[in-house]
Amino acid sequence: MDASAQQFLEAALRGDEEAFEMVIRTYSRTLFAVAFAILRDKGEAEDVVQDTLVKAYRARWRVRSAEKFPAWLASVARHRALDVLRRRRFEPLDGHEPAPDDAGAAPAADEDTRERLQKSLASLPEAHRVAITLRYLEGMDHRAIEKTMGVTNGALRGILGRALETMRKSMKPSTLATLK
Repeated sequence: MDASAQQFLEAALRGDEEAFEMVIRTYSRTLFAVAFAILRDKGEAEDVVQDTLVKAYRARWRVRSAEKFPAWLASVARHRALDVLRRRRFEPLDGHEPAPDDAGAAPAADEDTRERLQKSLASLPEAHRVAITLRYLEGMDHRAIEKTMGVTNGALRGILGRALETMRKSMKPSTLATLK
């Protein structure tokens, strides 16, 4: 963490409202990615981000180190998203197939691939979804993901490797079927 980032985080922890606004601008996207990876619902993920930031402002005194603040934020978002998920009534993703368009045409190949990727990602365990989302959709580096998820480098590499292998396997039969 560079010195300027540490300074604004320390100021935010002391209650500086402008610094906390910087925290919001800096970390909202990452918090959304964590929540969305768990909930797979944009509205609920946005609510989790808001709840997380309110809780963070109210409980900022609990964080003893500015360096740990981003990981603590992500942890709060993760736990809040899991709470929402537990309270939500289970709705299977497969039951929500998109309706065909008026012309009855099949979706374009890239849309089909995107849909299969989304289903594949949704079928992963929560930790795998979070890791894949942060790494490949948010572009975070391994060190930042390790801090966010609270895992070691080896554990993260294992999670990403297993997640990618699972996604490759789930995508492979569909890809072969479209080539025939």
